[in-house]
Amino acid sequence: MINDSIYEKLGHRIKELRERVGFSQDTLAKMIKISRSAISQIESGERKIATDELIRFAEILHMPVETLLDFKRQPEVILEKERKVKSPRQVMRINVPQKNLQKFKEVLLYILNKVGSKPNIGETVIYKLLYFMDFNFYEKYEEQLIGATYIRNRFGPTPIEFEKIVKKMLSDEEIEKVKSQYFTYPQTKYLPRQRPDLSKLKANEIEVIDDVLNRLSDMNATQISEYSHGDVPWVTTDDNKVIEYESVFYRTPPYSVREYPENN
Repeated sequence: MINDSIYEKLGHRIKELRERVGFSQDTLAKMIKISRSAISQIESGERKIATDELIRFAEILHMPVETLLDFKRQPEVILEKERKVKSPRQVMRINVPQKNLQKFKEVLLYILNKVGSKPNIGETVIYKLLYFMDFNFYEKYEEQLIGATYIRNRFGPTPIEFEKIVKKMLSDEEIEKVKSQYFTYPQTKYLPRQRPDLSKLKANEIEVIDDVLNRLSDMNATQISEYSHGDVPWVTTDDNKVIEYESVFYRTPPYSVREYPENN
C-alpha cells in the first residue's frame, strides 16, 4: 500500500522517467489505458495511482515496482538494441531511443568539429555546453534538442547519458579520447574523427548551438561551471536530482534578451 505522502514524489518520478524515454503524456496515457488528464494529475500528485496502474507504469518504464518507488536510486543508461547486462531489480534503466542517440552524436560531433581543438574544451566544458544548448532550445521552442537528462551536482549540470554514448562513439571510431593537461589540471578531451551529418540538424537547432558556442566556448571548466551555478534551472533543483526542462521558464529575462557574459 502506498502512503498518501509519497504520491507527489511518485508523480514527479513518473514525469521524469516519461520525459527521459521521450513519451508524451498522451502516448503514456494510451499505453496505461487512462486519460491524458489523468496522467497530468498523477504527475502533479493530485491523483492517486491504483495498484494495477502502478504495475503497468513499471512494466512500460522497464523496471520493477520497488525500483519505481525507490526515489534515491540513480539510473543506468541503456542504449537502444543493447542487451540487458544486469537484472532490472538491481538498477533503474533509462532507454535512449535511436533517434535521440543519433541527435546526441551529431550535436557532439558538431561541437567537437567547431571548438574541440581549443585548449580549454575538455569533458567538463562539453557537459555545460550541451546543457545550455538543450535548455536554451527548450526555452525558445518548447521542444527538446538532444533531450539529455541532466543531474545537478556541485560541478554543475551533468548529462547522465554522456558516458554511455561516448563509449559507443569511441568503439565506432567516430571520436577519439585524449588525456591531456590544461595548465596544471588533468583534462579529458575528445577529438572528432568524422564530420557531423548536417542533414540531421535543423536550421533552428544549429542557430541555438552556434549561439551557445559563440558565447561560452572560450570559458574554461571553472568559469563555465560557476556560470551554470547561476542558471535558474540549476539553482531551483536539489543536489543529485534531475534538472527539469520546464524549470527553464522560471528564467528572467526570457531567452531573447537573456544575458551572457561577454568573451574577452
